Amino acid sequence: MKNLNIAVVVGSLRKDSFNRKLALGLEKLAPANLSFKHVEIGNLPLYNQDADEAPAVPAVQQFRDAIKAADAVLFVTAEYNRSIPGVLKNALDQGSRPWGQSVWGGKPAGVIGCSIGAPGTSMAQQHLRNVLAFLDMPTMGQPEAFLQVRDGMFNDDGSIGAGSAEFLGKWIEAFAAHANALAK
Repeated sequence: MKNLNIAVVVGSLRKDSFNRKLALGLEKLAPANLSFKHVEIGNLPLYNQDADEAPAVPAVQQFRDAIKAADAVLFVTAEYNRSIPGVLKNALDQGSRPWGQSVWGGKPAGVIGCSIGAPGTSMAQQHLRNVLAFLDMPTMGQPEAFLQVRDGMFNDDGSIGAGSAEFLGKWIEAFAAHANALAK
């Protein structure tokens, strides 16, 4: 497998976000050929089509450059009101505009998330997959992972707990294979 640069987009801004913990835990389980860069989305201005004609503000340009430099994108998202968080949708829009200049097209993607609720982030992931299909991002279909956060999911050192490590290890290996097969 070739070495791949993975952009990590966490759809939650909360300091103690379970999904940020999940992203960091997955990195510890990942094959050695993957290197991860967390791409900040909280400082992006709200997307406004009027700004398409002007040079991108620095936060937007840095975001777009980070996605362009990646071989694949790992989306780790929370679920708000049965959908993706607004901050994540804003990031997707910032990366897809101006029309015809999307940074997303053709980049392999993985979608995962966790929540304290029993359905995990199933609805958010489905909505995100719909958007990624439109953005021309080949998204890993299987295995899916709708994770409910429970005691022991994360160890004190930030690693994935014993009850979830085998499943999530297989998930990140499948993502690595998906990204390796499709990265340009």
